[in-house]
Amino acid sequence: MAPENLTGVTEFILMGVSDRPELQLPLFFVFLVIYGLTVVGNLGIITLTSVDSRLQTPMYFFLRQLAIINFGNSTVIAPKMLTNFLVKKKTTFYYECATQMGGFLFFIVAEVFVLAVMAYDRYVAICNPLLYMVVVSPQICLLLVSIAYVYGFSTGIVVPSCVFAMSYCSSNVINHFYCDIVPLLALSCSDTYFPETVVFISAATNLVLSVIIVLISYFNIVLSILRIHSSEGRKKAFSTCASHMMAVTVFYGTLLFMYLQPKTDHSLDSDKMASVFYTLVIPMLNPMIYSLRNKDVIAAFKRFLSNPCYSFKPM
Repeated sequence: MAPENLTGVTEFILMGVSDRPELQLPLFFVFLVIYGLTVVGNLGIITLTSVDSRLQTPMYFFLRQLAIINFGNSTVIAPKMLTNFLVKKKTTFYYECATQMGGFLFFIVAEVFVLAVMAYDRYVAICNPLLYMVVVSPQICLLLVSIAYVYGFSTGIVVPSCVFAMSYCSSNVINHFYCDIVPLLALSCSDTYFPETVVFISAATNLVLSVIIVLISYFNIVLSILRIHSSEGRKKAFSTCASHMMAVTVFYGTLLFMYLQPKTDHSLDSDKMASVFYTLVIPMLNPMIYSLRNKDVIAAFKRFLSNPCYSFKPM
């Protein structure tokens, strides 16, 4: 159905991170650096885990998927955001806005479940090491990631369809730096009960299921680590999980803050700041959190720099 039949608005105006003119150029360079580091870091992880024969394990397979998701999520948001820092009229067309929302939801939902799968992977590795390659076989890895992507894709279709089925007949100024759900529904001049219900149920289901998987996995991991008699062994096991747990806490915390608070408590400005973290900052930090402190990845990077062709050789 054409947008003219649904709404009097054919384009939206994005207010951006800040509406202060003197901050536009400094913010452009700040977020350009963040996006540049995100691209370099995540493409680096994708390359190393793809070509180095010593990184062909389930853990690095999931890490590669996380890097793909982080790169995709940032790329859906950052280029338009950076462009808007430099132009006076920060417009986005109706279907462009819907496509951006769909892409964002696809990657963010996929990330939620890939993080949960990574927690399960660590649980199996630490609690059932002898069965690790059987329980987390290549076929199982592919199945788990495929489920995350398919579910993310379905969310990226269903939720924007509900949001953009609303009528937008007055203001077209979105108090955000991308086409997000909450500020868009705030502009609607029709009853938003149905899309708000769909969004709440979807977000709650995604978060509850993934958080349960993470909590159960780490509960068993902690119990298993406490049974290790060697202090060095306990330290090594804890260090393996600490980075993932830190990233999960920040990521899930911002999502819970954004989508599971009552409507009356919503502050679009505070939501905007939270969005900066999970759309731009966390994708930049993940390569450092998961990889730059990892001896295997550092060694693979050194091998790649010294002799790129070596990485392709079988073990």
